[in-house]
Amino acid sequence: MTHRIVLPRMLETGAGAIRRLPAVLETLGCRHPLIVTDQMMVSLGHVELLDDVLGSAGMSCGVFAETEPEPSELSLLPAVQQLKDGSFDSIVALGGGSAIDSAKAIGVLGKHGGRMADYKVPRDVTEAGLPVIAIPTTAGTGSEATRFTIITDAESDEKMLCMGLAFMPLAAIIDFELTLTAPPRVTADTGIDALTHGIEAYVSQKASPFSDQQALSAIALLAPNLRRVYHNPDDREAREAMMLGSTLAGIAFSNASVALVHGMSRPIGAHFHVPHGLSNAMLLPAITRFSLPGAPARYAQCARTMGIATPKDSDTLANERLLDELQAINRELQVPSMADFGIEREKYVSLQGLMAQQALASGSPGNNPRVPSEAEIVDLYEQVWHQA
Repeated sequence: MTHRIVLPRMLETGAGAIRRLPAVLETLGCRHPLIVTDQMMVSLGHVELLDDVLGSAGMSCGVFAETEPEPSELSLLPAVQQLKDGSFDSIVALGGGSAIDSAKAIGVLGKHGGRMADYKVPRDVTEAGLPVIAIPTTAGTGSEATRFTIITDAESDEKMLCMGLAFMPLAAIIDFELTLTAPPRVTADTGIDALTHGIEAYVSQKASPFSDQQALSAIALLAPNLRRVYHNPDDREAREAMMLGSTLAGIAFSNASVALVHGMSRPIGAHFHVPHGLSNAMLLPAITRFSLPGAPARYAQCARTMGIATPKDSDTLANERLLDELQAINRELQVPSMADFGIEREKYVSLQGLMAQQALASGSPGNNPRVPSEAEIVDLYEQVWHQA
């Protein structure tokens, strides 16, 4: 069996790496990027910094700062038009996963046209869009190192999963200092998201020896540092570990795919506007419990890598500790129940069947070590409602 491994062409890592943007652009033969970002990055001064850094290198840029937290196709159209009107040769994505996902889609739509529905799975999109240089500011979605983007169809509330080489950034700048301003809620949600990426990549039916190494390395970095950065936002050592772990987890799941947690998470985000990392956190303990029989040895290895089980512990004991730890993380990081988040019970129940169908249509549940039926997914949605 062979495995195709897809990675960004360049990675710049370390404190202050953001100042390497002109050199990265120069290497890629680009000089006039459109910065795709959001208003928070403007208010924090990150966009101004990029403008100054580029200006000092004799480069000019445009700015589109209206990306949405859960990007819809409609939110991309003004940026696509700006891209066409401005003769830009590249896109710099600055922000969390939503900004990076938006930039990937804008690059493809700006070059090839059409609608995002034209690019969703099962299509494998290989036509290169404009070069994207991703600069993540959370640790995180790992989107800077993945061949995926997720865009919502506002008409159907479907979160469309799009994948292929077209959505892999050509370069990524991994500067952990950009995460120092992230508030505790964002730190928690994106951190659990990254941990979920590592775990799901490792237990995925599409896992390979390459993705296994990235996944386990990510888990080893993320698990011991997640609580540290939540309680101590200025802990630079922990922030750096989380940032590297997030990118490694992104590489892992980009090459092994995610599984049932993500398949069920996307419809929750689309219909109830729950941030992606938070909906993953709500689901992770229950879905892990359901999935354990399909890969007990692999889940046990996750527990050992997290440092909550020893090599001498049986797989059964290690998995019990894994479930306890996932629940403990949610309690300590104050992950709310769906009711506490404000989801309306009656609407949630009425949409469970549709959400189960949408989850299966995404393809992610098919990668799970235990593949669920539609009825089982409906039952899991109901189980999760009752968990705090």
